Order: sequence, then C-alpha cells, then structure tokens
Amino acid sequence: MNDKFNETMRFDPLKEAPKTVTEIIRSVYTALEKKGYDPKNQIIGYILSGDPTYITSHDNARNMIRQIDRDELLEELLTTYLEVKVDKEV
Repeated sequence: MNDKFNETMRFDPLKEAPKTVTEIIRSVYTALEKKGYDPKNQIIGYILSGDPTYITSHDNARNMIRQIDRDELLEELLTTYLEVKVDKEV
C-alpha cells in the first residue's frame, strides 16, 4: 500500500497582499458603478450610518470596505481631497 495516501496533506490558501485604503475605496467605487449605484451617495450613506448595506456585495466590495475603520476612510477621503485642491490652486 502506498504511504502517500496515509499522510495528511496541508492546504495553504494563497494570501493576497493587504490593499491600501485608496485601493479599497477605488475597488468599492468601481463595484458600485458596475451595479448601477451612485458611488458617492452610497459611500456617504455608509460613512454617516455605518450600515454596510449601503455598499454592494458585488466583487466583495462590502467585505473590503468593512476592513477600514470609518474614521480612517473619512480621513483618507479628506486628505486626498485637500491634496487635489491645493495642487490645483498652486
């Protein structure tokens, strides 16, 4: 009898590198667009309420956005907004 079949095999799933906050926001935005939602309104609804059902589950968007603390999400959006505004004014 073959001993290979008596050994326990180990399964190691591939782990994706953690996405940055910016990458997650872009992915969520794209998923919302694909499903026909207004991404800005949906993300604002999520930030204000904390209710993840504002975000579609399409393309794993809801799970991704829940990886980010809402305060961190708001900080990233504000920081990016201010950087863009300052660059345009200079």
